[in-house]
Amino acid sequence: MNARVTPQDSALIRSARFRKEREADWRRLEDLVEKAEKNGLQNMDFAGTRDLASLYRQATTSLAIAREISLDKALLEYLEALTARAYLSVYAPQERLGGLVGRFITKSAPQAMRRSWFYILLGFLCMGLGALAGYLLYLENASWFYVFMPPEMAGGRGPDSTTAFLRSVIYDDDHSSSGLGAFATYLFSHNTRIAIFVFGLGVFACAPAFLLTFYNGLILGAFYALHVDRGLGWDLGGWLSIHGVTELSAICIACGGGMQLGMAVLFPGRNTRKEALRLAGKDAVKLAIVAAIMLVAAAILEGFFRQTVQDMWTRYLIGWTVGFGWLAWFMLGGRARQ
Repeated sequence: MNARVTPQDSALIRSARFRKEREADWRRLEDLVEKAEKNGLQNMDFAGTRDLASLYRQATTSLAIAREISLDKALLEYLEALTARAYLSVYAPQERLGGLVGRFITKSAPQAMRRSWFYILLGFLCMGLGALAGYLLYLENASWFYVFMPPEMAGGRGPDSTTAFLRSVIYDDDHSSSGLGAFATYLFSHNTRIAIFVFGLGVFACAPAFLLTFYNGLILGAFYALHVDRGLGWDLGGWLSIHGVTELSAICIACGGGMQLGMAVLFPGRNTRKEALRLAGKDAVKLAIVAAIMLVAAAILEGFFRQTVQDMWTRYLIGWTVGFGWLAWFMLGGRARQ
């Protein structure tokens, strides 16, 4: 008496026959996918890439047939995983991390900066207005210094400090005893937080980005006015130029990115606010990354040149040469050759 063949047994038989007829091609495809995942599609020979594309199409056809005739679940899962890996190998971007970073530096970042020039200009305007206000308020009444300047940043300096003391800390090459050394360290951490906040909070109708950048300018203006009042304005300007040109520009750029997000929320135009925010975020995020790169560069400049360079004009030369280097990158980078 013959054993009865159940529908489940029939499905297994069909799956086994289906697999046997095509398994060699699947194994070949699996080997090619592993090579593509390991070495990259661009490093495979022509025959390998041709076979990969052809076998991928055959595997997708096999998957469609397997679903149609209801083959066993294990075979379906295997084919789904294989075709998904093959799809990524064939169609996913093949550029590696180094290529992405290189393209960002040479093309994407400067192009985003040029497209966002108006918002970046607003960031510099916010900083400049704050610095001007802090400077003028200090000259009108020196007690404003204590209103704007956090005690941690002042480091004991203020309207009561002598000119000799202020000069000594500008040109003191002893890092451990330099009051400006502590000021620079605190200023960098402070400015880094400000850059993060002005970008992240700019989406809230631009106001937080504007106020934080303006406040940072108030601190800078009051601190600079203190030294100008003692005849040390040029000296402090040289000391700040080394890292300040890069560091303060990074804040203004981050502010521009935040304002770009805020303006998208306030004035979405014909788009929904969600869509306008998504579109603005493409360039705004790039501005935030540029600001982060500049803050890292400012930390390096501060660490190597802040107190080791004692000549005032050399300090100006270093700081503004680096600043013009950033400007050249933003203005010339990513332009298509004629």
